[in-house]
Amino acid sequence: MLDIILDTLLDSVRLLPFLFLTYLAMEYMEHRAGNRIQSAIRKSGKWGPAIGSILGAFPQCGFSAAASNLYAGRIITIGTLLSIYLSTSDEMLPVLISENAGIDMILKILGVKIVIGMTAGFLIDLAAGRLRGKEREKLRIGHMCEQHHCHCENGILKSALHHTAEIFLYLLLISFFLNLLIGLIGEDFLADLILSRPVIGELIAGAVGMIPNCAASVVITQLYLKGILSAGAMLSGLLSGAGVGILVLLRVNDRRKENAGIIALLYAVGVTAGLLVELLGIRF
Repeated sequence: MLDIILDTLLDSVRLLPFLFLTYLAMEYMEHRAGNRIQSAIRKSGKWGPAIGSILGAFPQCGFSAAASNLYAGRIITIGTLLSIYLSTSDEMLPVLISENAGIDMILKILGVKIVIGMTAGFLIDLAAGRLRGKEREKLRIGHMCEQHHCHCENGILKSALHHTAEIFLYLLLISFFLNLLIGLIGEDFLADLILSRPVIGELIAGAVGMIPNCAASVVITQLYLKGILSAGAMLSGLLSGAGVGILVLLRVNDRRKENAGIIALLYAVGVTAGLLVELLGIRF
């Protein structure tokens, strides 16, 4: 139990800088930025999936949380959000490096994740744009202030601290229960669930990857390195794993049907990509 509590605290505390800087930037834009800056952000949105997929590949789980907040404020598009979710590596890269995986393997996995995230992001934005037609959503940078009554008029710093503390406590509680569940079930049980099985392996690995906890990416990466998991199943799990980004999205974005659609898209893209990797015989 002590290990579970310590792991929960460490995982949550690690997110604090990302959460605070994100909220600070959003509050600054809400209070200081003019219409020209907001217009520039909207105009550059079509290139978001390219930028998001590259930045998302960096080994830290705070970026997906930041992306969820930016999407809730309608600063980035749904395609950009999904590109970040798909390419984010969580703990994959540190595990690969610590296990002395070859540089070729690391670059191939990262490259494939970036390409899939970028491609899916552009396609999703294209489809979303056609569905909406010419309709444009207003930026909602101050949306969370209205939603949670946090008195943003009290100042940028105070408001950013309020948002950070609120989301931090939420993540702390959820992460504790998830760590407790994983501790009770055990990683061996997860390994038995996602043994290399045609199609079923990708489906199960994709579902395990969606567990909003760093342990999921660690288990999936280690199982692949041990030869227990196929390349397709490994990729399905790592693509669908958005770290705590999904938790933050559910908390800050009040559109439940939209959230459900985003989660379904994330899972569908991850599993489909994994199946294609197996079908094409791609190995890392």
